[in-house]
Amino acid sequence: MTLANKITILRLLLIPVFVVFAAYYSESISSGHEERLFRIIALAVYATASLSDAVDGYIARNFNQSTPLGRVLDPIADKLLLLCGVVTLSVTNWHTGLPIWFAVLVIARDVVISVGMLIIYLTHGTATVRARISGKICTFLQLSCVCWVMLDFWSVNSRPLPLDILIYLAAAFTALTGYLYLKDGIHQLRESGHTTPDSDVPKT
Repeated sequence: MTLANKITILRLLLIPVFVVFAAYYSESISSGHEERLFRIIALAVYATASLSDAVDGYIARNFNQSTPLGRVLDPIADKLLLLCGVVTLSVTNWHTGLPIWFAVLVIARDVVISVGMLIIYLTHGTATVRARISGKICTFLQLSCVCWVMLDFWSVNSRPLPLDILIYLAAAFTALTGYLYLKDGIHQLRESGHTTPDSDVPKT
């Protein structure tokens, strides 16, 4: 196994560590005895996992360590890291937190895309995901929401207005990209003829 793959696997293993310390921090707030050390550890773990994405990508590209396993694991690790960040900061009791509806929207988008790709693959044999700049912007905005919440040690009673604006902007791009990916999927099915009635089925 290459070093790049090991770093990717490490990123996957760091995700539950982040969740645990984020949950401990939330519990300390609920008990009335906030333990900021848990928050700092959660932040450090998440930052390490995020930076490892750049590191394993650099190693894979520049040291001939790109492998089929890595090409599968790397996007999965990235998606799980982001998704766990959004969900954890929505359901736990962090001071500024993320709204539940935002986590539901992010999860719904990813489920629709994943199920759509599976349907296309099972019916067509291949599934193509078209890279869009809007998708990259969406990921950046979602990650920015997660990072803002973890770095905001000062807001206690309510979310600051700029964070609310960022959340709604990320939500808008989440819905937009979900629609665009769904549209691409339907187009692929139509091109392959899987949305038209079967001509060999006898009439009754």
